[in-house]
Amino acid sequence: MTSTASTASTQTLPQSTPQTSPPTWTSTELARAFNAPKGFGDATLRDRHPDSIELLGGIPDPSVLPSAELAEATARVLSVPGVPALQYGRTEGVPALREWIAAREGVPVSRVLITNGGFHGISLAVQLVVERGGLVAVDNPIFPLFLRGLELSDARILPITVGRDGFDVAELEAHLIAGARPAAVYTVPDFHNPSQHSLTLEGRRALVRLAERYDFILLADNPYRELRFRGDELDFEIFNSSSHVIHINTFTKTLGPGLRLGWIVLPERLVPDFVSLRARQDSHSSQLVQHAVAELLGTTPTFFDDTLASARELYRERADALSAALEAHAPGAFEIDAPDGGLFLWPRLVDDAIDADRLAEDASAEGIGYQRGSFFPSGPGTDAPRRLRLAYGDTPVERLQEAAARLGRALEKQ
Repeated sequence: MTSTASTASTQTLPQSTPQTSPPTWTSTELARAFNAPKGFGDATLRDRHPDSIELLGGIPDPSVLPSAELAEATARVLSVPGVPALQYGRTEGVPALREWIAAREGVPVSRVLITNGGFHGISLAVQLVVERGGLVAVDNPIFPLFLRGLELSDARILPITVGRDGFDVAELEAHLIAGARPAAVYTVPDFHNPSQHSLTLEGRRALVRLAERYDFILLADNPYRELRFRGDELDFEIFNSSSHVIHINTFTKTLGPGLRLGWIVLPERLVPDFVSLRARQDSHSSQLVQHAVAELLGTTPTFFDDTLASARELYRERADALSAALEAHAPGAFEIDAPDGGLFLWPRLVDDAIDADRLAEDASAEGIGYQRGSFFPSGPGTDAPRRLRLAYGDTPVERLQEAAARLGRALEKQ
């Protein structure tokens, strides 16, 4: 006789039905609010046709990046007993690197903190001083990635014109007098991207005075400062001497963007909160990269300036060659301000009858790519739609001359 227990043990139990409905959860409201990247940055990294000439990104030329010396420095730090370069580090950064930067910036080492490149410094600075929904006055036209960074705080923007004298301090002051109260003001003071102009000495002084009078933080983003190849250096110590300025810089344009290494000079009162904020994200930048760069810069006192001298001469030659070639192949078509430094030309189409959109299409058909000026405006009152941003940093002179010839042929189709 079969027991009830035995019978039950031989019965086939019903199979559960797989859940096929989609999950109800999604990404956070913050993540969903971000705009999808469009063109800038990603376009400079795409696969290229062998014969195309793409003057798209502010890319340093490989010939002036110290790859061999960096390899030697890396080997040396990896041979140190205990290999501290492969261990955890402090959020503030490797002391030797901070000390080198502090000496160059003319500030106490306590005010210097290491970041993963310039944009990381910008992003952290925004999170540090801009409350959600806050107002930020910005360059117009503007470096587009900064607007992405502002999305972290859902900030509102107040566009301020950038002209031949850089950021228009008088325009900002008029807004302040009328009652605008930005939490921060953002500008690229040296060889502005995209306009190539620099904020004058008096403009720097006036902007810092306004920051102190109206109690906002000035975010001075300075990745091109070291690439001056003409004229006198403009004072940056004005920024470092104020308690209302965060000064941001990077090794991206001088030692290589792949290092992802930069720094930020903070007012003393903001340092503890910055460290706390950073400690809750990625904790610290690559120890290996920091140690290698500190070794590279510390071994020979003149190494960095010697490297810069070669880069400056190369970029001056290319800027001048591109300006001359544009005039030769398209005489009178562009208004060009010869840059004193940086990696860009910002020529303006003189003839308003020329269709800038069609010109970009025709230029692409000729095998030349560039950033349209209309990509950069952050508000009205700028002639950016009539502009082209031509990056010459990683393109040899003969290719720049050919690019100008192709652009000239595209103009002839108008």
